[in-house]
Amino acid sequence: MKIKEIIPVLEELAPLAYAEDFDNVGLLVGDYDSEVTGILVCHDALEAVVDEAIENKCNMIVCFHPILFSGLKKITGKNYVERAVIKAIKNDIAIYAIHTALDNHQEGVNKIFCDTLGVTNCKILIPKSNYIQKLVTYAPLNKLEEIRTALFDAGAGALGNYDNCSFVSTGEGSFKGNEKSNPTIGEKHVLEKVQENKIEVTFERHLQGKILNALFNAHDYEEVAYEIYNLENKLQNVGMGMIGELEEAMDEIAFLKMVKEKTGTGGIRHSALLGKKIKRVAVLGGSGSFAIKAALSQKADAFITADLKYHQFYEAENQMVLADIGHFESERYIKNYIVRQLSEKLTTFAVILSTVNTNPVNYL
Repeated sequence: MKIKEIIPVLEELAPLAYAEDFDNVGLLVGDYDSEVTGILVCHDALEAVVDEAIENKCNMIVCFHPILFSGLKKITGKNYVERAVIKAIKNDIAIYAIHTALDNHQEGVNKIFCDTLGVTNCKILIPKSNYIQKLVTYAPLNKLEEIRTALFDAGAGALGNYDNCSFVSTGEGSFKGNEKSNPTIGEKHVLEKVQENKIEVTFERHLQGKILNALFNAHDYEEVAYEIYNLENKLQNVGMGMIGELEEAMDEIAFLKMVKEKTGTGGIRHSALLGKKIKRVAVLGGSGSFAIKAALSQKADAFITADLKYHQFYEAENQMVLADIGHFESERYIKNYIVRQLSEKLTTFAVILSTVNTNPVNYL
C-alpha cells in the first residue's frame, strides 16, 4: 500500500478536520506515493524513534504529537526537531501526526483516559462549536427517498446518537428554462410549476464536498438548487475533554492514589482537598487549564489534566479537586490504542508499537 492509501484509514481513526486550528496534523514528512513497508507508532517522533523505525524496517511513523509544530526557516540539525526531520528525510521515512484530531474524537484521547480511570457514562466536556452546517435542497416528489438516502449515506443527518435525521416539507416550485437549458421537467421558455419536497439535513463541516457530490449524483435536475448555512449549534460528540462518573464514589486520597497507579505518574500536584467523596470526574489529556471553568460548571468533583500553573490551582474555587498528573502521563495509552486500531485495518505489513520512552519529564 502507498501512503496515500493509508491516510484515509488514519483519517477514519482521527479526522483531520477535528483538529484545532493551531495544530499541525497530517503528513508532515514524506511522499504520498511511497510504498509502505511498515508503520511505527509513537508518542513523539524524536531522533531515537526514527532510529527505531530504521531498525524495524518501517518507513512510516505515526506519532501523536507533531514533531513540526511551527515553521522551520532552516534545517541544519541544530536542535532535536531538525535532527529528527533530517534523519527521517535521509532514510525515506514519512511522519504523520494525529494530535488534536484524536483529542477531539469521542473515542480518542479522553475516552481512553476515562476508560483507564474507570469513568463511565461519559460525554464531551467542551463540545466543538461552529462546526455544524445545514443543507437545504429541493426535489420532485418521486425523487425524495433516493436523494435523502444518498445524503444519509454520505454522512448527512447524523445528530448525536441518531442518524438519518431530516426534515421534509412540500410546496410549489417554479422555473423557466432559457434557450440553452435542457429541463428534466417541461420545455424551454415555458414557466413550469411543480410540487416539490424541501429537504433539510445537518452535517459536519468537513463532509460538505462529499455530501454535495452525493446530492448532484442522485438528483436529475439540470440545475440543482441548494443552500448551505453555518449553524451555531455545538457538535455534542466532538470536542475537548470528557466528564463522567465512577461506579462507586471514592475518598479523595484513595482516588488520587488510584489515578497515580493507573497513569504511572511520578507525582500528582493537586489543589486543596475538600473532605468530600469523588464521584463525578472530568478529564482532559495534555494541557487542560482552559477547561477548568467547564469542569466546574458541570459539577465535577475532580478534574484531572496536566501543565497547570501556580495560580490556576486557585481556580478550583474550593468546589472540586484539581489535579495535574503530567502531560505524557495523561496521554500515555494513546499509542497503544492507535496500534490496535491500525492493526485491525492494515494487515499487509507490520504496525509496531514504539518502545522508546519520549517523556521529557523525570521525577526524583
